[in-house]
Amino acid sequence: MVLIIFLLLRASLPQYDGEAPLAGLSAPVFIDRDALGSVTFKGENRLDLALAMGYVHAQERFFEMDLMRRQAAGELSELFGTASLAHDRKTRAFRMRARATAVLHQLPKTQKQLLDAYRDGVNQGIAALTVRPFPYLLTQTQPAVWRNEDSILVIAAMFFTLNESNIYRELALSNLRATLSEPVYRFLNTPAGNWDAPLIDEPIILPELPSAVHINLQALDKKLFNGNPLAIEQLPGSNSFAVAGGLTDGPAIVANDMHLTLRAPNLWFRTRLIYPDAATADQFHDITGISLPGVPSIVIGSNRHIAWSFTNSHGDFSDWARIKTDADNQTRYLSSTGWQPMKIHHETIRIRDSIDETLQISETEWGPILAQDHDKTPLALAWTALQPEAINLKLIELEQVRTAQHAAKIAPLLGIPVQNFIVGDRHGNISWTLAGRIPIRSGMYDPHVPADWTTASTGWSGWLEPERYPLINNPATQRLWSANSRPVSGSLLNLLGNGGFDLGARATQIRDSLLARNQFTVADMQAIQLDNRALLLTRWHQLLSITLESAESKLPWVLTMKNALADWNGHASTDSIAYRIVRTYRYEVTKTVLNGFAASVRQNDAAFELPRLSQAEVIVWQLLEQKPQHLLPSPYKNWEELLYLCAQQSAEQMEQDGGIAERSWGEVNAALIRHPLSQKLPSWVAQWLDMPSDPLPGDHNMPRVQSPNFGASQRSVVAPGQEEHGYFDMPGGQSGHPLSPYYGRGHADWVNGNRTPFLPGAAERQMKLISVQSK
Repeated sequence: MVLIIFLLLRASLPQYDGEAPLAGLSAPVFIDRDALGSVTFKGENRLDLALAMGYVHAQERFFEMDLMRRQAAGELSELFGTASLAHDRKTRAFRMRARATAVLHQLPKTQKQLLDAYRDGVNQGIAALTVRPFPYLLTQTQPAVWRNEDSILVIAAMFFTLNESNIYRELALSNLRATLSEPVYRFLNTPAGNWDAPLIDEPIILPELPSAVHINLQALDKKLFNGNPLAIEQLPGSNSFAVAGGLTDGPAIVANDMHLTLRAPNLWFRTRLIYPDAATADQFHDITGISLPGVPSIVIGSNRHIAWSFTNSHGDFSDWARIKTDADNQTRYLSSTGWQPMKIHHETIRIRDSIDETLQISETEWGPILAQDHDKTPLALAWTALQPEAINLKLIELEQVRTAQHAAKIAPLLGIPVQNFIVGDRHGNISWTLAGRIPIRSGMYDPHVPADWTTASTGWSGWLEPERYPLINNPATQRLWSANSRPVSGSLLNLLGNGGFDLGARATQIRDSLLARNQFTVADMQAIQLDNRALLLTRWHQLLSITLESAESKLPWVLTMKNALADWNGHASTDSIAYRIVRTYRYEVTKTVLNGFAASVRQNDAAFELPRLSQAEVIVWQLLEQKPQHLLPSPYKNWEELLYLCAQQSAEQMEQDGGIAERSWGEVNAALIRHPLSQKLPSWVAQWLDMPSDPLPGDHNMPRVQSPNFGASQRSVVAPGQEEHGYFDMPGGQSGHPLSPYYGRGHADWVNGNRTPFLPGAAERQMKLISVQSK
């Protein structure tokens, strides 16, 4: 039996050598793989390369592509049965497959041709395997044919990844606003703070502490303080920064590390494309970067003229419209033009080893009804991903752009989730703008909470014109940076909205590191990416030290905590015990302080939890400094007692988690980078598929973002025109097949912060795709 399984697995390996027929090619395509499995495609035109990309993606990563399209469409239950039903019920209500079809109808001809070619390559690639990919052997299922709308669904999956938490954040904000007074709501939802490092800055008047007239936490029932009100800080994001040629004595240098949930194999696929320049004889387009299996484009990279990068903007690109239904006919609603019938759709979820389930979905002119407001009013979702014009393949145009300013002009029209876009060129120029479609809001409503859109001219009224996007070309500082925090201020911030920006500690640390030098190399930029200094926690370390000094020194836990703090070096290093302690203390204090405000809401909603508050750090520290008695949670007599008991609670938690002084940060922050199927397999098989449990330095509020299964899905630094000096690391490896020589290859360099060359190395394997007549 073991031999049979092994032979089946071997038979499902991708083809790496020799020739293979590929219908639809106009000329042969050569596919080189280096020691990491990085793939270089050489062909005569971009359509041929799209066809070849589909073929290779399918052979290496079809299962992962399949998961992405199914995640976006709500079709996982067809593979995994009832275990995926809750996800599919929630996601199917968006009707993304139908919307993907609508996207296809409005794409320009050239983009449709690319999707056609890619689709044909995918289906021929999967059919060419002797045995279907091993995940389908394990799940005893068959891969389904790839269609053009599936590529659109892969893009939609990234919208969910980058936007979904922000969408539902607004529901909690609505509950917060309905329960608390306006001064308290404004204080908690403050959009800015002293950790921000916006590229375009203006003075912002921050809300003051609410007075006892508006809220008094000392008067609340102590029972209301049960529960965990604090949203985790981990959220999809990235770091990106660039320096201009004046600081490099040559081209600009662009650095990027995109933070996502980590898996094996990695989300991205190392790709190089080489094809003739149709406009200039004897010239070639040469693009190196990463592709996303499922889509025929390079996501980030360098084309010898420009290098470009992305970070999630965390602007506000979704709104909830409050729906008034007809009391006598719940299928009618009050629209902006009067009473209208809802559009009723029926979606069938196919469930493996069970009967199908049909969902009824009601849609309004603004979007599908997906939730209820705090007062049970139905809510319809308006979201950019639900609009056909928001998704396209225009990203491919960056492959042939030659200047940073030209790239910045294209960026607003890219059909991707709205991103911060930083680009540099070989002449030393750098630019920043926003990429992706931004909706124009009209009418007097607060976009952070559900609103009534029945009044004429209230809601969304089209797309922001590209010339109105914020834009920076060649700033005086010769530096640009982005790390998911607030990038702009004033009227520009109103255009972008606040979908839950990151605190800004990362952005500040990156900015200050950039300003500390006047000359930069690739190594200097990588050093900023790997910076694990815990600057945010410095004052927390001081606070904890003071708290312990004032405590009864003979208590065992106090003595142990004091001794363990002795190794504090201000870094989230793997061998640090003190970092783990200070981090735990910060979380405990923050949770306890904010729990007071959540307790106020729990008077009306017992299950309430606070949404992610962008400036939670600023809010809590302001209270710790000013010590207002009315904002002290009622279980505590004074702020000193709160700090002491939080230290004690932290000690108890760490004792339960292996001991205070026995476990370092690296032991707690050990890698948990797994294959999608490993959780359902015996441990001895799962270990074969998963990456090693390496101790990892870094944490959230510093440039080296790292948790066990979340962090830099790639790290790259490159100067366009000097790609041979750049570097590119990624976790999890290139291939999706565990018997492939490229499974997990390069992962150790990512763990250890070694620099893997940006350009693919010498070809170890070469394959030739040859043209044949399609049947």
